[in-house]
Amino acid sequence: MQTDSSFTFVLFGGTGDLSMRKILPALYEAHRAGMLAASGKIVAVARHEEDRDGYLRWVNEHVKAHVAKSGVDENAWTSFIARIEYVKLDLGNAEDFVKLRDALQDLPGTRVFYLATGPSLFVPICRALASVGLNEHARIVLEKPLGYDLRSSNAINDAVGEIFAEEQIYRIDHYLGKEPVQNLLALRFGNALFEPLWRREWVESIQITIAEELGVEARGDFYDNTGALRDMVQNHLLQLLSIVAMEPPHSMDSDSVRDEKLRVLRALKPIDPRDISKVAVRGQYHAGVIRGTSVPAYATEPGVKTDSATETFVALKVEIENWRWAGVPFFLRTGKRLADRVAEIVVNFRAVPHSALGASALRAGANRLVIRLQPNETIRLYCLAKKPGEGMNLSSVHLDLAFDQFFKEGQMEAYQRLLLDVINGRLALFVRRDEQEAAWKWVEPILNEWAASGKPKPYAAGTWGPAAASAMLAQHDTCWLEEEN
Repeated sequence: MQTDSSFTFVLFGGTGDLSMRKILPALYEAHRAGMLAASGKIVAVARHEEDRDGYLRWVNEHVKAHVAKSGVDENAWTSFIARIEYVKLDLGNAEDFVKLRDALQDLPGTRVFYLATGPSLFVPICRALASVGLNEHARIVLEKPLGYDLRSSNAINDAVGEIFAEEQIYRIDHYLGKEPVQNLLALRFGNALFEPLWRREWVESIQITIAEELGVEARGDFYDNTGALRDMVQNHLLQLLSIVAMEPPHSMDSDSVRDEKLRVLRALKPIDPRDISKVAVRGQYHAGVIRGTSVPAYATEPGVKTDSATETFVALKVEIENWRWAGVPFFLRTGKRLADRVAEIVVNFRAVPHSALGASALRAGANRLVIRLQPNETIRLYCLAKKPGEGMNLSSVHLDLAFDQFFKEGQMEAYQRLLLDVINGRLALFVRRDEQEAAWKWVEPILNEWAASGKPKPYAAGTWGPAAASAMLAQHDTCWLEEEN
């Protein structure tokens, strides 16, 4: 399905890693699938001394490796790069923004400004766009992290909000564009089977994990001033939690969905600083082995201070104070240099209240739903069935929805979906300012307490983090999914 109207997509940071790995590959896939209006244009903006031909050589070298597994269709690629223009721009030179305005003057459709830059540049870019009248009839896309804490986040939002109206601002969180997250909404609100069970009476606990095998790579300078709580929890994990726990919206329009997510974030039980050691675990990876390869400790990574107290692992116990979820623990976890790369949501249903079939029917986790976001996007429902043979012996079985096997159409990558939503003016999968504020308010007591306390707990690279994360779940007679298996 083609986009509704023509567009001009202006990509700040056009030579950066995010543009090469995610944004331009996503736009190419949309183009190859016939989902972009034929007249739509892409204008890359960067400070590199390149002409258009030089920039296209850069794109050919760095983007092709990141397109889908199916590879590059050379005819589609040729017509895709024909959409691309390049503007050399120095953010400190006001005349360069005049040149940008002139370059955009005759290009068609709605203007989308995508800021694939550091957050320190968001406000200067927005002000410079406004100075030449480019903030009118336009949309602005802001990448995370949006600020360092509540105060800095508000400062950026205040400044950007003076230039662009809230309905023009698209704060992107790519996890919200993943197919299984969208299917979670369909699963809950489109099926009578699940919605009656999606509440405290039937759910024992919920786990949300985003685990990475990679370390900080070339991002040591950035990461050492950020940490896992800011980088992953405040945005990705809390957004996933709000999707899992939200009430049914009256429709799927942008404000209805985001209103319900906001109610969840505002219902999060406040963290008492005195209880942080009981409900929050932070860790930092030391040297270890991942898949047979030795990897260094975080403190020896390039750009990282040798005495760093920055956390590379976070595990939290979260509670939601409302009628649906009161008393149900949500366990959130994220980390770098862990044993596997996985992102998943695990819904553990309560055991049956009485079993005539033996103790196995009463064990925790006998009935669970596992929603895998990466690397393979699947939804798996676990239940008990009788083993073949004599006697009533039960065994765990599962029903799978593997999207790539069930649906003939190719799956849409998260960035592809979100970029199409920006071009078409759909806000539902983007974070509203009040959501962001609520998330920052909730995490700030943890940030403040950790800033005043000692170092994170060590864990060996290639493991699942500090033992304290497992001990936290053991207090609730449960464990992380991989520990049970």
